[in-house]
Amino acid sequence: MKLKRDRAKGFSIPLNSMSDVAFLLLIFIMLVALINYRKEVKIEYPEADTALRTTAEKNLEVWVDREGGVYLDGDAADLLALEKKIADLYRSAPDTRVHIIADRDTPYEKINAVLEILQILQYRVVSFVVKNAE
Repeated sequence: MKLKRDRAKGFSIPLNSMSDVAFLLLIFIMLVALINYRKEVKIEYPEADTALRTTAEKNLEVWVDREGGVYLDGDAADLLALEKKIADLYRSAPDTRVHIIADRDTPYEKINAVLEILQILQYRVVSFVVKNAE
């Protein structure tokens, strides 16, 4: 038994709603691009007369607040977790810069505790983040 094919019917894609789909896709991309993934701790930056900008793509940010709380990339951590993270980072990417961001009123002992960890691990790519006094 032979079946007949109807070749008169062609396949077509409806293009009536393509502009709506493109518009919704554009809105979605714009909203996703506005999301800031960087977590910050609310601090008051110390001022400096001269500041040097760093150009490294990937940095490890160590935040120290007024009470001496330590944060790794915005998440609370203790000094042991900080030491482990920096040791792992040094093994995987030794040229990654560590940024120390401390509040203006943070006691120096708290910042020194972070510096001692970096000194023990012999980490040499460290920056202090300050606000330019201009």
